[in-house]
Amino acid sequence: MKLSVIVPCFNEAANIPLILKRFEESINRSGIELILVDNGSTDNSQSVLAELLPNYSFARVVKVEHNQGYGFGILSGLKAAEGEFLCWTHADMQTDPGDVIKALYLVENAATPEKTFVKGTRKGRPLRDNIFSLGMGLFNSIYLGAFLTEINAQPNLFHRSFFNSFVAPPYDFSLDLYAYYLARRQKLTIIRFPVLFPERIHGHSHWNIDFASKWKLIKRTLKFSVKLKRELQ
Repeated sequence: MKLSVIVPCFNEAANIPLILKRFEESINRSGIELILVDNGSTDNSQSVLAELLPNYSFARVVKVEHNQGYGFGILSGLKAAEGEFLCWTHADMQTDPGDVIKALYLVENAATPEKTFVKGTRKGRPLRDNIFSLGMGLFNSIYLGAFLTEINAQPNLFHRSFFNSFVAPPYDFSLDLYAYYLARRQKLTIIRFPVLFPERIHGHSHWNIDFASKWKLIKRTLKFSVKLKRELQ
């Protein structure tokens, strides 16, 4: 297996048919598996997956009984993955599955694929969201002493050996920061490439709702940044 793509799904029943269809249209080679993580969903995701997955030979599901966070869902999928390269992206379809294939080609054509970390850079976002991301990236770059921009951009793709170096990774949205910072710490080659970031087709964000939700994320990220600096420096 060349690549395993992890997509954590929490109450994404409406998006699951579109996820499978878009990945079917985008996967243009063998050796790629899609792992949909039913991350403790309380909607009808389980029945939708049971009905649709038999039609898509490249896809399978990992079931998390009780939601323990975005990061926990991704880590559950990564542990079950069989690919030489591993990737995660969101289920909201704001990152096109075709970008995952682009990321795979970028890492395969790198000088040292096993020492390369590929990550998208979002284009087409609202100005307020760009300002928010810029501020978070600036703080973490200064505080952690590593150049970190567009921390939560998708997809993230890397060699399995990098995942094997994870030590006590976080179970929440801080997983994106953890992986990106760890890649910088290990001096991996970082490749960024542009990805379009349209509005969600179905559902709503579980964190980017209003100022209160952003403030909650800011406090959680600051707290984790302190922990990260203490443990890895």
